[in-house]
Amino acid sequence: MRKKSLAASIIALLFITAGCGTAPADKAASGAAPKAANVKKIIVGTGTQFPNICFIDDKGNLTGYDVELVKEIDKRLPGYEFEFKTMEFANLLLSLETKKIDLIAHQMEVNKERQEKFLFNDEAYNIFPNKVVVHKDRNDIKSIDDLKGKKVIVGATSNASVLLQDYNKTHQDAINIVYSGSGGTNDTIAQLKSGRVDATISTPFAVDQRNESADAQQKTVGPAISNSKIYFILRKDHEELKAKIDEALQSIKKDGTLSTLSKKWLGADYSVSE
Repeated sequence: MRKKSLAASIIALLFITAGCGTAPADKAASGAAPKAANVKKIIVGTGTQFPNICFIDDKGNLTGYDVELVKEIDKRLPGYEFEFKTMEFANLLLSLETKKIDLIAHQMEVNKERQEKFLFNDEAYNIFPNKVVVHKDRNDIKSIDDLKGKKVIVGATSNASVLLQDYNKTHQDAINIVYSGSGGTNDTIAQLKSGRVDATISTPFAVDQRNESADAQQKTVGPAISNSKIYFILRKDHEELKAKIDEALQSIKKDGTLSTLSKKWLGADYSVSE
């Protein structure tokens, strides 16, 4: 009887031990706030072809700066659960408009057309300086004023083209703006390398990516011409979610997490203006 009683006590103790500690330890390790009972699922549209931003790693996992930032926001919002849905970049805005997704995380900038249809959060999570970019061997160009009389290549509908057009309005069309062809970035790289154009306008992050992946041999020069701010885009009916995301982002900035993520994935702290 004593043996049976002892065995029963040991089994009971094992059950008690197993029931205590496992779940709380997992929650503590993750650093995530426990999810609310009536959690709201949010479908996040993103891509898989943007190195360091949203891409599939060598283990087959979706990761990158935007992805890991959304995961961090998810941890801090117990009333929401964020789920990723990947697609081509060209399909993101249409998917948001047709309510297939609730939110876009793909380095999106504000423009008038987008503002008319969608909702942007208030707290920028990237601030990229736009700078003059030249071939690494050019030393005669040090600022936008040195582009007078020179050929500068940009995308026809890009923010860079708007910057140059605005400059020309107050400087008697001093810069010869050249618009890149269907090759886009590859066309820009080729024309700068060959010397057919003198410069372009871009961000240090983009230049680093080009130099790493395509041996573009580019460099940025001079002070920032402007700063491009990056936001999440939401559906118009997500005002409450927008406020919660901004609240979480403020917390993520304040405790240094955003700076850490930026340095890890983007190579520098792009959470503040230059």
